[in-house]
Amino acid sequence: MRRPIRPLLVALMTAALLAGCAAEPPPGVSQDLLSAKVGADPARSLELMREQGERFARVPFLPGNRVGLLINGPASFAALADAIQSARTRIDMESYEFDDTAGGRFAGLLLAARQRGVEVNLIYDAWGALDTSAALFDRLRQGGVRVLEYNPLAPNARVPIEVNARDHRKLLCVDGRVAITGGVNVSRVYQNAPGQPASDPNDEAWRDTDVRIEGPVVAQFEHYFMETWRQQKGPALAEPPPAPHAFPGGMRVQAIDGAPDNGQPLIYRTLLAAIALSHSSVHLTTGFFVPTPDIMRALRAAARRGVDVQVIVPGRSTSDAAVAAGRAKYGDLLEEGVKLHELQGRILHAKTAVIDGAWSAVGSSNLDWRSTVWNNEIDAIILGNEFGGQMEAVFRADVAASKTIDLAAWRRRGLIERARELKAKLVEELL
Repeated sequence: MRRPIRPLLVALMTAALLAGCAAEPPPGVSQDLLSAKVGADPARSLELMREQGERFARVPFLPGNRVGLLINGPASFAALADAIQSARTRIDMESYEFDDTAGGRFAGLLLAARQRGVEVNLIYDAWGALDTSAALFDRLRQGGVRVLEYNPLAPNARVPIEVNARDHRKLLCVDGRVAITGGVNVSRVYQNAPGQPASDPNDEAWRDTDVRIEGPVVAQFEHYFMETWRQQKGPALAEPPPAPHAFPGGMRVQAIDGAPDNGQPLIYRTLLAAIALSHSSVHLTTGFFVPTPDIMRALRAAARRGVDVQVIVPGRSTSDAAVAAGRAKYGDLLEEGVKLHELQGRILHAKTAVIDGAWSAVGSSNLDWRSTVWNNEIDAIILGNEFGGQMEAVFRADVAASKTIDLAAWRRRGLIERARELKAKLVEELL
């Protein structure tokens, strides 16, 4: 969900800063791996993607994990509630939004866990929870939950004010054994019934995706939670519980972060590498589509070499400007053979990728400037055809519920729509 930056001065300063950040985009796939790809068996492309992902993140893909897809908010909320209620020693939770409605429900679960003697730590984003009552967080603190506000919008003694830097992650880690991550916020929008059009997008049903993971890779997710807690100067925490042993036959998974403070947008770089190394298909779903020049080049190049490149984008959003800025890119992509689909009937918020049917990503990062440059993000990268097949099935279902953009019809769109796109394109780096 996007809230506009209201003070004009902040917007102007942000534009200047972002222009500097975008002047030298980070590199994608390394040249040695591109060389290896030229003569490689297509079956080896997955290993090349794995090698590049480990090179960027400097953490390995860990085998032996159980991974389950959670489609839409109700499934994610049920999994989150079950994990919290089963916690024995520790809960670490991180959410961009934590509103009074859904947040109130989960606050009750967290407080009940605390009463059982479970350690509970919560990070929420100041901007994402701008409309949440202070009383909700006070209630949690009074019940013994450690609550940390990410980048407060008011002067404070802990961290400097950075209006444009936000914690966009959605993450739950329980007892060091279970992690749940993806696009689902702790927000009332996931309680809306489908098939009920509304004037306010926040009153419509939202389409989203999470994953529930058990296994050794949970330790990587915990590591990123701890990094954010320390960077925000939260009170000292003990190290999280050790991760469980590998499950026989489990999947290879890597947790990867997009923390802006290290100057290395790893999620973005890893996706560029996977697209560059793809042989057969690149299927992306994103809640906000305002692609950077690097992403545009990567998608067009893949389509030119015969890869089936398809992107599902929102037909309607909480940010009309973001939709218009994305549509300004349609022509260049369609002309190269990229297929674009606008989801109908729901607000699209999922952030997923499946490449060559075997490299999958589920997380919080969108295909836009904000996720690349500013936001604190986290994704799970899952390797293997079995999980990739599940992702492809979800992708096909979303395509069936979408309007596919036709190039000839797109070229005939009216002047008003073109003007709207041009206006949004001028400020796309701020959206």
